[in-house]
Amino acid sequence: MLIEILAAAAEAAPQNSFGLKEALFPGGKPNWIGLFVLAVLVIMSFGSFYILFTKWLEQSKIMRQGQALRATFWKAASLRDGANKLDKNSAWRQIVDDGLLAEEQAKKLTDETEAHDWLHGSLARSEALINSRLAQGLPFLATTGATAPFVGLFGTVVGIYNALIAIGVAGSASIDKVAGPVGEALIMTALGLLVAVPAVLAYNYLQGRNKRIAETLTGFSTDVLANIASNGAVKPAAAAPAAKAAPGKPAAAPAKA
Repeated sequence: MLIEILAAAAEAAPQNSFGLKEALFPGGKPNWIGLFVLAVLVIMSFGSFYILFTKWLEQSKIMRQGQALRATFWKAASLRDGANKLDKNSAWRQIVDDGLLAEEQAKKLTDETEAHDWLHGSLARSEALINSRLAQGLPFLATTGATAPFVGLFGTVVGIYNALIAIGVAGSASIDKVAGPVGEALIMTALGLLVAVPAVLAYNYLQGRNKRIAETLTGFSTDVLANIASNGAVKPAAAAPAAKAAPGKPAAAPAKA
């Protein structure tokens, strides 16, 4: 009995004949412009999420390697020994290898100033190449975030145009004739925003992580340059923890002259 009552209520309830299916296939015929807009938005969405996950994994790998490097790298006897302990495809290994190669080439220069500038430029170029590789894919996210709403708006404008033509042919402008077609057209705008917002958030998130990695790479490159220029004498030392005063005993006052 309960099932029969629910079935009767479902049949009596007004059925919504307007939706994405009706917007893409009005009257059972394909809306080619709407299908094209939907295909473009789907490609943008899948591309955005693919770039988000792949770049996040790449950045996380570099960050983990950087944390391990600070703990062990500078304890090695030389840069070459430290580089041998790093992964071959590591960004940090690339900076060290490029620095050592630049050091060998700089020895061929007779001017010490020119040799130092060559060494500094080589490390800067290596760092720029890594940052450029990390930035790959981000322009797609920026483009998607900027253009997806307009792609959806294009589908909306075309849909409203077709809806107005249909209303004019029918000769009726009642609410039931206007609300359905216009609502179908606005679906494309909603889809455009649904694609654009995650792309913008992903771009800002990945860009912020890239900036933090770039700052760390710059510091490491500077340390490598100082180590090479000093023949291994200069190594970054870990900051010593501040001495804590014993509980209940104030710190000793400075002696007066």
